[in-house]
Amino acid sequence: MKIEEAQDKVDDLINHYGGYWEPLSMLARLVEEVGELSRAMNIKHGGKKAKFEGDGRDVEKELSDIIFTILAIANKEGIDLGKEFEEKILLDYEKCKGVYDNDEKKIKCTNEEF
Repeated sequence: MKIEEAQDKVDDLINHYGGYWEPLSMLARLVEEVGELSRAMNIKHGGKKAKFEGDGRDVEKELSDIIFTILAIANKEGIDLGKEFEEKILLDYEKCKGVYDNDEKKIKCTNEEF
């Protein structure tokens, strides 16, 4: 799914259920979701013990919650996140040269990929 499509789906869902929260409330929600991801990662890879079976191991679900919240914030702020992300990747491409040495898998970064 393209970022633009995801933003549209998030917008439809949020508007169907009553509209967007205020920006600082959405930021608080993002921080909460990042905390839940931290807990899940700590249970899965760190020293934290789960309280019950299945407790905190759903890293993929926590990442999805974070993406949903970021898309909601972008929508509320009127940001085309696909465009902004593409610009970020193109800008950072030059910075990343030499950081990830892997001659077999050269990073390609063109407009056609987005």
